[in-house]
Amino acid sequence: MSPLTLDDLKKSAPKGGFFADREWIWSPEPFQLSKKQKKALMGLGHPLHRFQVACDELYRLSKEGRRPEWIAALLDGGKPDWMVQHQSAAAQRGVTPRVIRPDLLLTEEGFSASELDGVPGGIGTLAWLSRTYSAAGFEIFGGAEGMLEGFASLFEEGADILISEESADYRPEMSWLAGELGEGFQVHQAESWKAQEREAYRFFELFDWKSIPSIQDLAAGGKVTPPFKPHFEEKLWLALFWSPSLRKIWESELRGSHLQLLRKIIPFGWPVDPAEIPPHAALPRLDVSSWDEVGEFSQKARRLVLKVSGFSELAWGSRGVTIGHDVSSQEWQKMLTRAQEEFPQQAWMMQEFQETRLIEHPYFDPETGERRIMTGRVRLCPYYFIDRAGQSQLGGCLATIVPADKKKIHGMRDGVLVPCM
Repeated sequence: MSPLTLDDLKKSAPKGGFFADREWIWSPEPFQLSKKQKKALMGLGHPLHRFQVACDELYRLSKEGRRPEWIAALLDGGKPDWMVQHQSAAAQRGVTPRVIRPDLLLTEEGFSASELDGVPGGIGTLAWLSRTYSAAGFEIFGGAEGMLEGFASLFEEGADILISEESADYRPEMSWLAGELGEGFQVHQAESWKAQEREAYRFFELFDWKSIPSIQDLAAGGKVTPPFKPHFEEKLWLALFWSPSLRKIWESELRGSHLQLLRKIIPFGWPVDPAEIPPHAALPRLDVSSWDEVGEFSQKARRLVLKVSGFSELAWGSRGVTIGHDVSSQEWQKMLTRAQEEFPQQAWMMQEFQETRLIEHPYFDPETGERRIMTGRVRLCPYYFIDRAGQSQLGGCLATIVPADKKKIHGMRDGVLVPCM
């Protein structure tokens, strides 16, 4: 095993980088997973896929009136009619995303899933990191080529990778990925792309649909993954998983072992629905009868996370996230009021805050290049690629490490990005 230097990493990186106008802190080594963590991640792909299959079926049955109709109504809020009709069509039954990337916070008890990313970035970046650290002798989770092979396995004859202007920050990493995979993969501007016989990979969020003139033709063609089904881009599913009225439905739709695993990693959550609650009832675990009362919680009681569910430019990159005990009572009340006012056109959800473990990891000081140790918090992002038979393959796992004083863990200039080993 040869030690990686800052010069080694910078010289081997593509000239165009991986993210437009964005950087991260380099590290001399990957993030070390324990045997228990490795086993847990290896066994997570299939249960997550089955959860998405169950979500899709629950949505469809709700539209048909064979499950509570409020489920589909909640998920359809704010969506254009054509998109609602498309995801409800018979031909879309059972069509689910082919890439699953949970955002897993590392806690003292294990993992806590803050979301399932419907259109995950980082595929090209992790592919390069895995190859680079493997070449230095590290045993990388997923292997040196796991990410490249996993993405390529989704398409028998290659694919067009469609990137919108909204997602342009990720164009460099996807261009590098396409270049490594060969002529069968090409990156295109989504706004000017026309539907054709070739398969395509959609790298843009569906809230941005108005900027894509041919989007309805793309959806009708049926050769695009992730599918044009906006309910998959809603974080709300993680709250609906805990809805008392849906408990028996989840128990009937999911295998017992899968249900048990999901209950361990999904934090308890609630859709922020301002509908009046009977005075003799209460929001589960919050023990109050209205969201206005939640807004009056003390800072100690506000260990809660309020977030935009999806279908919004605020629904990625932690831009639509408010951590209750990290803001003033005025700001907390303001955001809760906004969430209620925007219902049902824009859904919001709330989750119990999960305390993350503090870890230590080496990094290179961006200014001096010296090796230092960061005390920080970790988000793990394993990438699962789903084949046409519904089997999952883990391509690799990206660790994002941020300083201990940061409660929101996402790609930032003062964060470390490394593969896991």
